Amino acid sequence: MAVAQRIDAGEYERLAVHDDYRFVELRDGVLVEKPPVSVGHLWTIDVLSRHLIVQLDHDAFLVSSNNARLRVGDTYVVPDVVVLPSLHTKALLERNPHQLAVFEDPVPLVVEVWSPSTGGYDTETKIPLYQARGDREIWRPHPVERTMTAWVRRPDGAYDEAVHTGGIVECAALPGVQVDVGTLFG
Repeated sequence: MAVAQRIDAGEYERLAVHDDYRFVELRDGVLVEKPPVSVGHLWTIDVLSRHLIVQLDHDAFLVSSNNARLRVGDTYVVPDVVVLPSLHTKALLERNPHQLAVFEDPVPLVVEVWSPSTGGYDTETKIPLYQARGDREIWRPHPVERTMTAWVRRPDGAYDEAVHTGGIVECAALPGVQVDVGTLFG
C-alpha cells in the first residue's frame, strides 16, 4: 500500500517554483501531478487563450495558460486558462518576482478544458473548488462533444449553468469578451 506524504502550503510553494514541479497541484496537502493532455485539449487551450488576449485590455488583465495557481485552503490547482486582474499580479510581482504565482482572491474567468485524462476530476473536484473560491465565471469547453459549459456566479453566490452547443458565448464576467464555440475545436 502506498502512503502519500502530506506537505504544508509553504513547502508546496517552495517546490512548485522549480521546473520539476511545474505541473504539480496540491490537493489537501498531497502532491498530485497533472497528467499529459490530448491534442484536442492543447488546441482548445491555445485557441481560447489567443481569443481572450486580443479582446482584453492588457493593462487590466493577464491571461495565463497552465501557469498560475488558484488556492482554496490547503489545495492549489493549476487551471488550463485563467484571466487574472493585472493589479493583483503586479502586487505579487512587486512583493517578490520569484515567488510562485498564487491567487487566493476570486478571478473573473477560469477555464478547464475537458480531456480524457482529467475530465471527471475537473468536473467533480476543480469546478466546485472554483465555485467555493467565488470565481465569477467558469468555462469547460469539451473538444469531443464540441460544447462549452459555462457557470456564472449570481449576486447571491449561487451559479447558473448553461451548455452552449455552438454560436457566440459572451463572458458575463468580462463585458465585451466573446468566443465562437465553433472556432475552439479546429
